Parts: sequence; structure tokens; C-alpha cells
Amino acid sequence: MTRQKIQIKKIDNTAARQVTFSKRRRGLFKKAHELSTLCDAEIALLVFSNTGKLFEYSSTR
Repeated sequence: MTRQKIQIKKIDNTAARQVTFSKRRRGLFKKAHELSTLCDAEIALLVFSNTGKLFEYSSTR
């Protein structure tokens, strides 16, 4: 069984959109951490939510 390709479009349901944003944000931060660890790279990541809230990640202080 293979994964189905989905069409990328805006999620209309506000609650579902917020849940998806939170999950994908966590996954993105995890990948950034893995990349900085494996490749010894310095990474800074800034993500703004739909409401304008800032989420940030940096591999060094």
C-alpha cells in the first residue's frame, strides 16, 4: 500500500488548521534539530502563526 498524494490547499476548518499547524511546526523544529546535530550546522528557524504569534528555534544560544 502506498501513500495517497493529497492536494495542497488551505484548510477551511479553523480548529483543524490550528491542529495541523501545531503538528507540522513540531515536526519542522525536530528536523531542524536533527540537521544541526548531524551536520554540525547552526540553524535559526522563525515561524509566524496565522495570528502573528512568533515561534523560534535556534541550534545555539
